[in-house]
Amino acid sequence: MGLIKKLDIYVLKNFIPMLLGTFVISLFVVMMQFLWKYVDDLVGKGLELTVLAKFFFYASETLISLALPIAILLASLISFGNMGERLELLAIKAAGISLVRTMRPLAILMVILTVWSYHVQNVVAPNAQKQLMSLLFSIRQKSPELDIPEGVFYDGVQGMNLYVNHKNKETGMLYNCIIYNMRDGVNNAHIILADSGRLETSADKQHLILHLFNGEQFENLRNNALQTNNVPYRRETFVEKHFIIDFDQNFEMSDADFSNSARTKSIDKLEEGIDSINQLIDSTSHAYANDMQRGTLYVPDYSPRPSVQNQEHQRQAELAEQRKAERKEETAVEAVNIDTLFSHLTNMQRMNVVQRALQKVNLANLDMEFKVEMMYQFGREQRMHKIQIWQKITLALACLVFFFIGAPLGAIIRKGGLGMPVVVAVIIFIFYYIINTLGYNLAYAGTIPPVVGMWVSTVVLAPIGAFLTVKSNNDSVVFNMDAYRNFFRKLWGIRTKRHIVRKEVIINDPNYGEVATMLEQVVADCKEYRRTKHLGRFPNYVHVFFRQERDEDIQNISNRLEYCVDALSNSKDRLVLRDLNAFPVLDTYSHTAPFQRKNWNIAAGVLFPVGIFLVFRMARFRRRLSKDLKQIIKAGENMVEQCRKLAN
Repeated sequence: MGLIKKLDIYVLKNFIPMLLGTFVISLFVVMMQFLWKYVDDLVGKGLELTVLAKFFFYASETLISLALPIAILLASLISFGNMGERLELLAIKAAGISLVRTMRPLAILMVILTVWSYHVQNVVAPNAQKQLMSLLFSIRQKSPELDIPEGVFYDGVQGMNLYVNHKNKETGMLYNCIIYNMRDGVNNAHIILADSGRLETSADKQHLILHLFNGEQFENLRNNALQTNNVPYRRETFVEKHFIIDFDQNFEMSDADFSNSARTKSIDKLEEGIDSINQLIDSTSHAYANDMQRGTLYVPDYSPRPSVQNQEHQRQAELAEQRKAERKEETAVEAVNIDTLFSHLTNMQRMNVVQRALQKVNLANLDMEFKVEMMYQFGREQRMHKIQIWQKITLALACLVFFFIGAPLGAIIRKGGLGMPVVVAVIIFIFYYIINTLGYNLAYAGTIPPVVGMWVSTVVLAPIGAFLTVKSNNDSVVFNMDAYRNFFRKLWGIRTKRHIVRKEVIINDPNYGEVATMLEQVVADCKEYRRTKHLGRFPNYVHVFFRQERDEDIQNISNRLEYCVDALSNSKDRLVLRDLNAFPVLDTYSHTAPFQRKNWNIAAGVLFPVGIFLVFRMARFRRRLSKDLKQIIKAGENMVEQCRKLAN
């Protein structure tokens, strides 16, 4: 019991410092990615360090839930990779402790971190997101720091465009200035040309003072013009001119309210928001339906109305019906043909009728498009609230999922440090990020339900984590590259060539007479096999898949050949060792059936396209076996002669 407790402490001591380090790195990386989105809003504003500190603090609180799964994945990969590389996992397994038992203290820690991540997303992050949005809005409202570039138009001063050909940074003088003052509107723009000028800030930093020297000012007087074809203007030449421009450089927090945003709400607030949006959708759709019934294209309903119980109301209804019938009789006319009536109109009247009809239809179409867009906005806001609910849950569960992927994967690859684990972690997280982003976009667009879009990444990665955990606990060769290499070599029929060299120490010399006699028998059997088996013929489809028979003869030939080669590999004669490499390694199964299991062969035969491919593959192996036997006969006869000479 004491050993297990010490093991838990040892594993935690190895993992926790690594987790803290990777968390700092992951948070820095996601922070840089986040900062890149808002770099244009921060640069050139002359913000104080306290404002920037608030920005990074609130941003880090909102990004904790994203950086934590990455840190867990990387820390588990490195920790278990280091333990595997130092053979500590091997020693733990040799002591009878499974990998799952070794992971148990860390799994408990992951559950705690999952709960903490959920708490951060549900309590801390919404408030931080609200503060961050308010801070960003205030930063965007702040005027930019005054740094006019040379040779381009500068629009940092609201309502004005300034062009400076050259400026003296030491004296602050501006030369060859062009100024478009559009504070009175684009149509009443003031154009100012000046040889030189100087721009400075007032003492209270609330205004800019623009001093211009030796220039001209052009001003449109469109407001005073009676006709647009003839617009007067005013031209003014000056030696020195001064402008005072409102320009506030002090940073002030905005009092804008962002509490209605889905990102700034906890789960309870999100559920309340969904209920409110549902009520808003119901009431708005009711109102829109009534508006469409009374709209431009409204067709009155002449269906009979229900009777009124009140006698007075019933009497008034009967009188109204009677008056209506009398008016119908008075104004009754013969049915009018619309086409005939339209044909009697003049061209101008026809144009007016068509235009009025088109206007009504366009107005009705615009009205319906507006209402459809409003309903779509409500639906999108509702989907965003649901997405935020499920995202808080799935992003917290990502801590567990990434741990059960990283820990067994690190135990399998057995590589520590920041090399291979970082590459594997980046690949896994990119895969997760792509699936999660795709699900988010589809859910936000309404293509799939929000619950499906936000759970798809967890559903995809959780089975992978379970699979890796089981395989790692059972010491499976799932990541043994030699096993995959041998599989593909066998699939494509690639064989290893013999490479026999002289041994430094030889205990028993080969019995050349006995080997020569055995090789003579092997050569004779090879000749008989090639004569009777007809390896050049195309294999029978039915016999291959449904009448599987083991080829004992070729197996026997291969065993005796390998015995002779193994015996002669102890020879000191260089010619014998050289000629041994001419014997091919026989494949004793591929020419008879694609699989050693009968059920697999039957299944391949039933799947006709697969069976055809395997039959052609088998025909290739049969031809290769025929060539190998021919090569054995030739090399065997030569080797028999050498063995006879050495035996004498």
